[in-house]
Amino acid sequence: MSPGPSGVVAARPQLLRAMNEQTLLDQVRRDGPVSRADLARSSGISKPTVGLALANLERDGLVRVAGVRTGVRGPAAILYEPRPEAGYVLALDVGREYLRGAVADLAGVVRARGARRVRAKSGHSRASQLVGLADELIFEAGLERSDMTQTVIGSPGVFDPRREALTLAGNLPGWERPGIVAELREAFGDSTMFENDVDIAALAEQAHGHGREVDSLAFVSIGTGIGMGLVLDGRLHRGAHGAAGEIGYLPLAEGDNLDPRDVRRSGPLEAAASAAAVVRAARRGGRRGPLSARSVFAAAGRGEQWALDVVAEEAVLVAKAIASVVAVLDPELIVLGGGIGRAPGFALAVSGALRKLSPVLPEVRVSALGDDVIVVGCLATGIEHAWRRVLERG
Repeated sequence: MSPGPSGVVAARPQLLRAMNEQTLLDQVRRDGPVSRADLARSSGISKPTVGLALANLERDGLVRVAGVRTGVRGPAAILYEPRPEAGYVLALDVGREYLRGAVADLAGVVRARGARRVRAKSGHSRASQLVGLADELIFEAGLERSDMTQTVIGSPGVFDPRREALTLAGNLPGWERPGIVAELREAFGDSTMFENDVDIAALAEQAHGHGREVDSLAFVSIGTGIGMGLVLDGRLHRGAHGAAGEIGYLPLAEGDNLDPRDVRRSGPLEAAASAAAVVRAARRGGRRGPLSARSVFAAAGRGEQWALDVVAEEAVLVAKAIASVVAVLDPELIVLGGGIGRAPGFALAVSGALRKLSPVLPEVRVSALGDDVIVVGCLATGIEHAWRRVLERG
């Protein structure tokens, strides 16, 4: 094909057809049920071209007739909507204490959802348990592994495509071994995506939580670990190496109270501000007997001074991290997640500490999505990728 006067090669007919079908499929997904006339008007594509594209999309099982619009001037209009069964998404959340997952169709309807407490003591046993949970969910949905169009795994750490391995996942023993990714790809297919869990939580909050109201937010998760996901100008910010938001490595805590092994594994802030650090702080204050971060926060809720002191110290550490982010990026909203981040009263304590540290004060809110935030984010990301894959396949 020779270039035109401008030197630009004319677009191939099949490329134009694919572009039209992508445009119309996106509009049907966003606005459906819609008629051919609606699509022609909103897209600027001619009615005959819209009709041909819809016929192709219907033939490929991507859209279906939703009914007929009557009661308006002119002939009745056939309405089209996305076909939910065009594909399915498997979403998996890999935590230190729990594995969570869900299966949804491409309309976002969840067909199965579940969680299991982690019994694994190694990376391979954790992967095996994750595959077992996935198979249970797929079976519950009445489907098979081969029916999954896209699998998205939300996990601590950063996926390194050169090594086909996860890095910066020190809280999960053995999870950084290269064979883990290969094992999961063998189970779920080569299209399996690995996303940082807090990044995916930020996307979930943007799409379905408090983030719908703003263009920029920082999702800060504090629990067994500490991390942050950043949405700036409506887009997830990953950084040059995918490590944006690894705030556990901020040098905001030091001293003899930190275990050097924890500092090397996950950074000084995480060593000082994670759930295990909350328990250690309570021990330093003289508490004995069974303790957990949850019980410390429960004691603070009852007004016990020793626990209030521990929670106040934790809030200051988290506020220092947020103040550092605010000074550089100035997000409109801070969303707190994780077991500690969602603890009653903690957001208020962080706001109070932040007021004394930050040049400006963003709104601080507790995640609207609870324990399911990572699964929700994996589903949202997976559905977008799955629609593109089924269109290409068609």
